[in-house]
Amino acid sequence: MAEERVTALGYEFACLDDAILAQSEIKKIDYLKAHLDRGDAETVKALYDKAIDEKFFKTPVGIGFLTEMREYLVDTLDYSEDEVRSIPLYMFYDTTKKSAPVKEEKKKERAGFLFTSVVLNIALIVAVIIMFWIATHTDHPNILNYETVLTDKYATWEQELTEREAAVREAERELSYQTTDD
Repeated sequence: MAEERVTALGYEFACLDDAILAQSEIKKIDYLKAHLDRGDAETVKALYDKAIDEKFFKTPVGIGFLTEMREYLVDTLDYSEDEVRSIPLYMFYDTTKKSAPVKEEKKKERAGFLFTSVVLNIALIVAVIIMFWIATHTDHPNILNYETVLTDKYATWEQELTEREAAVREAERELSYQTTDD
């Protein structure tokens, strides 16, 4: 089902929200035309500047009114072209472009960030490799070698105890042999 296009003051809008915004701008324009003293140049210029600063008008309907005010200030109230600000447009009109070009500075920032990220990642990988190497080649028990270290430790203790026991028995035999000789 195709969306119906809506018009306002001779402009056809692609969506209902834009048309509603244009209708609200028409009400603002009607109010300003009814209550604005067009003879007071300073008031007209102040209203024009405020409308630009506050972005009162965004649709072509409002921009058309700003154009009328600008022409009135220049042609009727004798302001020069330089004294009256240009009307800013907040849209892209060339729809063939997908996006605005990225500024060269942003590209350089991204390249610097990418380089820093790669260097840090490489440093972290090297640190992890070194930690694993240290963990596998140490005598202290850790999660990688605790079973081997503890088994070796208990085997060493058992061997020492066996040797001591043998030495004690040998010493007992010598003592008992000496006591029997006396």
